[in-house]
Amino acid sequence: MTRLAGSDVIVVGAGFGGLSAACFLADAGANVHLLEKNDQLGGRASRLEKDGFRFDMGPSWYMMPDVFERFFDHFDRTPEEYYSLSHLDPHYRMFFKDGDQVDIRPDNDYLRDLFESYEDGAGEVFDDYLATSQHHYETAMEKFVYEDRSRLRDWIDLDVVRAAPVGLQLIGSMQSHVEDYFDNPKLQQIMQYTLVFLGGSPKNTPALYNIMSHVDFNLGVYYPDGGLGAVVDGVAELGKELGVTYETGAAVSEITRRKNGFLVETESETYNPDYVVSNADYRHTEQELLPEHERQYDADYWDKRTYAPSAFLIYMGVEGDVEPLAHHTLVLPEDWDPHFDQIFEEPSWPDEPAYYICAPSKTDDTVAPDGHSNLFVLVPIAPGLHDGDQVRQEYREKILADIADHTGVDLRDRIVVEEQFSVSDFGERYNATEGTALGLAHTLRQTSLLRPSNRSSAVDGLYFTGSFTTPGIGVPMCLISGEHAANALIEDQT
Repeated sequence: MTRLAGSDVIVVGAGFGGLSAACFLADAGANVHLLEKNDQLGGRASRLEKDGFRFDMGPSWYMMPDVFERFFDHFDRTPEEYYSLSHLDPHYRMFFKDGDQVDIRPDNDYLRDLFESYEDGAGEVFDDYLATSQHHYETAMEKFVYEDRSRLRDWIDLDVVRAAPVGLQLIGSMQSHVEDYFDNPKLQQIMQYTLVFLGGSPKNTPALYNIMSHVDFNLGVYYPDGGLGAVVDGVAELGKELGVTYETGAAVSEITRRKNGFLVETESETYNPDYVVSNADYRHTEQELLPEHERQYDADYWDKRTYAPSAFLIYMGVEGDVEPLAHHTLVLPEDWDPHFDQIFEEPSWPDEPAYYICAPSKTDDTVAPDGHSNLFVLVPIAPGLHDGDQVRQEYREKILADIADHTGVDLRDRIVVEEQFSVSDFGERYNATEGTALGLAHTLRQTSLLRPSNRSSAVDGLYFTGSFTTPGIGVPMCLISGEHAANALIEDQT
């Protein structure tokens, strides 16, 4: 397939959306040059290496393996040619702050019994919920995720009409949907924890995202040996095989349409490609890189968007083991509504936080020196919060004390390496609007064609990929977004 033979394309930003778009465009014959602001590829999937410890700085869950298989299959490859996977058992461990603890394992018979132990009849209901989730997942992926429907005309389609009943059933909130199945608050939390990774809350995320239970329980949770950075390396290597060239330390300062093609400026170079695909923060691209007359949206539009949470992250190398933590651990209060309210309704540092701990050294002994453990703690917080040194230090002490109280793991006297990352760092490192860690939240008003388009309506030849556009947030969705952006360019220009 050489439909873009001879065309020059600049891709701005080497997150998964940009890496994916570059692969598809190079496969279509384009000369693709990818410019990355930072010193490594991967965008938010960066790595931090210090004193023998190696941390995934961003995404750390490998879910939806079918999406990765489909991506590599397009190029007649398999993921196994680029990285290996370990199936986690348990998928994750949950500590409830009332002292309760559960493991979520890749065993639905076990899970059925677990649910039944919390609520009479919940085991059978679990099966019903999961069957519904699988049906919705398969329908949504085939009709609405792999098919780019970012324009109104894309919805005038017999397939959409046939699939419409699924969507119409699921326009309420996840909270109300899950309450129809389970009364026990802990079971409701188990079925909804993934909303944090979608940048929403149970009250503002459409019930369509019940599909994540199929992803969680049926498709499984994996670990790419070496961390998510190994997946970055794999996709980048595929791009190199297809002819993509990469340039790091190349922050783009301007994108302007010219009579023939574009002018793209960095601090040291000027490029004149035929087309541009931006994987940079969408608002940053429009408001900071494009001249005003080439923007689709004004500042007021961006001010009215609902952004996904930012995060307070502590990366720690510690002496000794970290039993009883699992590779993935969630620590949840009995009532998590106040935490979500402090993200979306009344932004402030959470008083009673729900948080995530990743300890990859439980699975991978290459990420920490002998006798040590590698872990990071992620607390979702509101985007735009002030995160100066004093508030960070105070919150650090709060979180480390909370971990000791509710998991039994006291890290405070064992930390030999520590780095923090929060709102202002997301803004500085990734040009992230309001320091969001994820992009645009998946609210009902920001789902599907209500998200910003892959195509610029103001500038011919300019396209967007990443977590602001369709299909949305998360590594698998960004891989698909890159495909959508590339296909839109190919469709428009050939």
